[in-house]
Amino acid sequence: MASNEKTAGKSRTELATAFRLKSQIRSLGPILGFVGIILLFSILTGGRILQPKNLGLMLSQVFVLMIAATGVFFVMTVGGLDFSQGSILGLASIIFCWVSQKNILLAVVASVAAGAAMGAFNGFFHVKFKIASFIVTMCSQYFFRGLCKYITTKGPVPASIEVLALDQIWFKMTLMLIVLAIAFVIWHFTRVGFDLRAIGAGETAARFSGCRPDLTKFLVYVASGAITGFASFINVVRVGAITGTAGRQLETQILIALVLGGMPISGGAKARFSNIIFGTLTYCVLEKSLPMVFPVSATQQLVKGIIFLVIVALTIDHESLRVIK
Repeated sequence: MASNEKTAGKSRTELATAFRLKSQIRSLGPILGFVGIILLFSILTGGRILQPKNLGLMLSQVFVLMIAATGVFFVMTVGGLDFSQGSILGLASIIFCWVSQKNILLAVVASVAAGAAMGAFNGFFHVKFKIASFIVTMCSQYFFRGLCKYITTKGPVPASIEVLALDQIWFKMTLMLIVLAIAFVIWHFTRVGFDLRAIGAGETAARFSGCRPDLTKFLVYVASGAITGFASFINVVRVGAITGTAGRQLETQILIALVLGGMPISGGAKARFSNIIFGTLTYCVLEKSLPMVFPVSATQQLVKGIIFLVIVALTIDHESLRVIK
């Protein structure tokens, strides 16, 4: 009898050890994937991707994508999806351009407020009418995109000429780091971060812990829209004028980047803040490196799909997959 109990105890210890090892390997997956991609394309391009010019091109894409991905990260943590980010960015960018003719600081406030309002639109229909997040945001995507194209029918909407002077890497890097720092503090050191993970793990249990899931989810969509509204400021600084296609495919880029970073589709406690950073960096490296190796666009798409599938297969949390809220 004692021997059986000892054997059972040993088995439980071995299972716990194996589980911890598996979790550690999974958490290191996005980092190893990013390093592997850098090494692979450094070899394939003869080191060209590490040249200052190409690094600058990668950074120009990182700023907007990483800031917008921060808001969607919070949405995905509670188990939702947001497919309206590209159109939110486009419409908020237009509003920024209009107001920038009067005052740039006021334009930033206006674009953030516009993004928050569009996020509130998504959150209201998702929470009030219990419509799945991906359905609500797909519908709002077409609505906001239609507004963008209607407004820009007569041509691009230009920003104030003074905005172009802000197109400096150090300036955009500083703004991105500020957003990440604030989000990091909220995620790790406030009750909000705990509530987000609790809701993603299970709303019923979250209610018993004192959380208010409906209000929290609504505010998450508002915050996500506001963050993307702020990203629109950096977007305008980079391009100078906005067309009806501004922000096109941004939502797809964000989703792929976060998944590449190891973000669980269903959210919950296994979400990690590093998912934003390594996922976005990996995506941007792939986007800029593939054309150097494969000049034909069709080949780029094929290789990109294979790489995405391999990385996702290695990093995705299969145990937590379930229906998206």
